[in-house]
Amino acid sequence: MGFDGAAVDYDRFMGRYSSGLSAPLADFAGVGPGQRVLDVGCGPGALTAELVSRVGASKVVGVDPSVSYATSARERFPGVRIEVASAGALPFEDEEFDVVLAQLVVHFMADPVHDLREMARVTRTGGVVAACVWDHAGGSSPLSRFWDVLSATDPAAPNEAALPGTRRGRLGEYLTTAGLTDVTETVLTVRVTHQTFEDWWEPYLRGAGPVGSYIESLDDAGRARLERTLRAEMPTPPFDVTGSAWAARGIVAAD
Repeated sequence: MGFDGAAVDYDRFMGRYSSGLSAPLADFAGVGPGQRVLDVGCGPGALTAELVSRVGASKVVGVDPSVSYATSARERFPGVRIEVASAGALPFEDEEFDVVLAQLVVHFMADPVHDLREMARVTRTGGVVAACVWDHAGGSSPLSRFWDVLSATDPAAPNEAALPGTRRGRLGEYLTTAGLTDVTETVLTVRVTHQTFEDWWEPYLRGAGPVGSYIESLDDAGRARLERTLRAEMPTPPFDVTGSAWAARGIVAAD
């Protein structure tokens, strides 16, 4: 999937959008003072920063399967415990946390129900499990314009629309199947202004995520053709990129 590179590259690429989801997702999950909170798939720390501002570093724990991303998060938040682990095998005891969140992670889970059930395991009875994913399937993610252009120029290219949770209602279905109750869904939206085409495009070239993997697979001529096409298709700078994400939360019921 292209998540083994430098954390700074991913942060420049998607952090500019994902950071805008952090406060709305924390609000939606009801994160507040006194709670112990787990950030699953924390990456370089877009959501971690918001959680620390709300409950303090000592109350926040993060996990990420990428060593480089976990290392970056540790350096950025020295008071936060950061573990290298996947969502499906969390290194914690039952009911350790009040709230467990996964921001832009369910897309990449091989078995979302299993992993959300694991997140519920480490959440106390009555606690909250919450997640959000970009609306790739509905064409409203920050990357949708890129994928639309790419599908027109290279029909064989991959697309993120089929990833787990990217369709309306799927996140809520996963949480319900995982055993969560009182499942609620909403939409979170961010807007980022790009002053130049280069400001928008250059982070795509850093090899982060499925987009970066596809671009890295092209030769120099292929990358140049793609850039020319995108430059012609994007609005005249400065332009805004708006992204919407599906979000869902559920309550951990007593056994």
